[in-house]
Amino acid sequence: MSARAIELLALPDDGPKFLLDIGCGSGLSGEIIEEEDLAVEKDLEGDLFLQDIGNGVGFRPGTFDGAISVSVLQWLCNADKKINRPKYRLMRFFSTLYSSLRRGARAVFQFYPENDDQISMILSSAMSCGFTGGMVIDYPNSKKAKKNYLCLFAGSSQAFSSQKLPAAIGIDDQNTVSNSLREKSRLYITFY
Repeated sequence: MSARAIELLALPDDGPKFLLDIGCGSGLSGEIIEEEDLAVEKDLEGDLFLQDIGNGVGFRPGTFDGAISVSVLQWLCNADKKINRPKYRLMRFFSTLYSSLRRGARAVFQFYPENDDQISMILSSAMSCGFTGGMVIDYPNSKKAKKNYLCLFAGSSQAFSSQKLPAAIGIDDQNTVSNSLREKSRLYITFY
């Protein structure tokens, strides 16, 4: 899913990019990588920053060339405590994320929505904060393989002059995943 999210970022091949990976959890996996010296052996670099994204992301304006997140966004919609107000948390997150992305950057979120109302709340919050974009739904007719991606565009830039949603990966006529053809489905929702 991370690879697909990066693919949906559609980053230009004009040099290294500074990306924000939202949702490393407690950071335990990052600590394990450091403890085992895997980061050194694999020549991996990166810093961890532990924060509740419902309180916003605290980075300088225009810092990142893109952002991805896998299986995190839906948790901002939980109201399991009295202090957790989903709409407020979404607005705080999207407004600070919008600021931290350079103009023309994309943010891609793979998430598991509970229902259509949750998708609407997430989309309206993002759009209220300045983003454009929409949903890309891979394998829309499959219960097991279906994946929802929110693809957001932060402003405009000549580098990203064609801000169009990528096509979703579809399924073939027999309701099985089309591995060889990776048919492109036209099921996506665009908001501008």
